[in-house]
Amino acid sequence: MELIGNKVTINASKEAIKEFLIVPSNIWHLLPQDKVSDFKADENGCSFKVQGGITISLLNNGTTDTTLLLKSGEKTPFTFELTIHLDENDDSTQGYFIFYGEVNMFLKMMVEKPLSALFNYMSEKLKGQFDK
Repeated sequence: MELIGNKVTINASKEAIKEFLIVPSNIWHLLPQDKVSDFKADENGCSFKVQGGITISLLNNGTTDTTLLLKSGEKTPFTFELTIHLDENDDSTQGYFIFYGEVNMFLKMMVEKPLSALFNYMSEKLKGQFDK
């Protein structure tokens, strides 16, 4: 399953955004805090529980010039990759999330809408981090 989040314009350089995102504890600032609990972070990644009791684990998986790569950790119920794309313009950066997960059709029906909403929420929160 592939999901592409909404593109947002962020008032910051690509490098400033990558510096923020490379710190796993900063992911907390992008999450809907009323819908997650048990957030934990170390230098390699972070994990948290979402409503319904599912634990999501995100591990840093490298960067390229225009992307930050994350992958699922051990506690996550299915394997996935999450790529944050950053395309710098003159005075801003366009950012968006791409999710690719190995999920069966039943699970896809359950998680597609909530995950799409989550990544769109995270995009808006990322934009908000630099609009202050």
